[in-house]
Amino acid sequence: MDLRLELMQRLAAGEKAADLRREYGVSKKTVNKFRERFKRLGVAGLEDQSRAPHVIPHKTSPEVAQLVIQERRKHPTWGPKKLKEILETRLGSPLPSASTIGNILEREGLITRRKVRAQHSPEPGELARASSPNEVWCIDYKGQFRLGDRSYCYPLTMTDYVSRFILACEGMPAISDEEAREVCMEVFSSYGLPSAIRSDNGAPFASTGLAGLTKLSALWLRLGIRLERIRPAHPEENGRHERMHLTLKMETARPPRSNLLQQQERFDEFVDEFNHQRPHEGLAMKRPADVYVPSGRPLPSQLPSLDYPGHDDAVLVNRTGRIRIGNQVCYVTAALAGEYVGIREELDGSWLVTFASVDLGHFNGDHLIPDVMQRNPNN
Repeated sequence: MDLRLELMQRLAAGEKAADLRREYGVSKKTVNKFRERFKRLGVAGLEDQSRAPHVIPHKTSPEVAQLVIQERRKHPTWGPKKLKEILETRLGSPLPSASTIGNILEREGLITRRKVRAQHSPEPGELARASSPNEVWCIDYKGQFRLGDRSYCYPLTMTDYVSRFILACEGMPAISDEEAREVCMEVFSSYGLPSAIRSDNGAPFASTGLAGLTKLSALWLRLGIRLERIRPAHPEENGRHERMHLTLKMETARPPRSNLLQQQERFDEFVDEFNHQRPHEGLAMKRPADVYVPSGRPLPSQLPSLDYPGHDDAVLVNRTGRIRIGNQVCYVTAALAGEYVGIREELDGSWLVTFASVDLGHFNGDHLIPDVMQRNPNN
């Protein structure tokens, strides 16, 4: 600033501009620029000027910014991409980029930038790589939370893996194998049967008993549904379902409703919005209902009988979970009480015990030795 003022004063005193340009090492253009500013603005004209353009042709209008803010307040969990998709569809005209919409929301304090996390390559697992609806469904209990009346709500949820379509979201007062079976049968009646159901290793989907069977998973096997279980402590193997649970919690349980009936009404509203209104980035901004189609395998009017054509016999599991093989009694699992299992004598004299499509293990005359393969039903 001092050098610019000194240069202008020496020019005003009559020194030649060419000599001063060489002395100060500046161009003719620079000297003329500051001389013009000095004449027009005085000493203030010698300060650095803002380089920001006076007119920004693509600046978002206040009206559009307000629309974005209003839509975000209606849908507090929707990100810039979803808001852009919804508003463009409604207005019939393009909006600013998702990053610009994100900047608008951030200025309003409506979003907080996520921390960048280290990326890790997922380990290949034994779970099926579904490519079309109904190949794999996912099921889980969302973590319980208290309602306004201080009772607990345990939401049981089912989704289609490929389309993310929510098949069920039922609030329950407790985790229940019986009630879970009722929900599954209602879903099967509405949407048909999947090829496989993926779950964690907790009740009522799995147990520590033989083959991890429960009454619920035995029902799935009776219907010809393959069991898929994620590894313990690896919820990322059911990541799509878990991500839906995060949105479910944010939109329906903060705050919770006064009682279970009111909470179920909120679940029903959420399911309708999630399936039919909310664009999904993983579906190229389509809605789950745009992708999902019901299964071509309808629920049979009665449970099919289990045939074991390659076995010696089919025997009934009694109410304590035991079967009789010859003169000996073999404990199988109480989860199969009332079901028929197949038994077949092997060359070594042991008996192979099978339920539906799962080989449970070999009875050696003393106890049932679990089959290596059935310990991991994904194999």
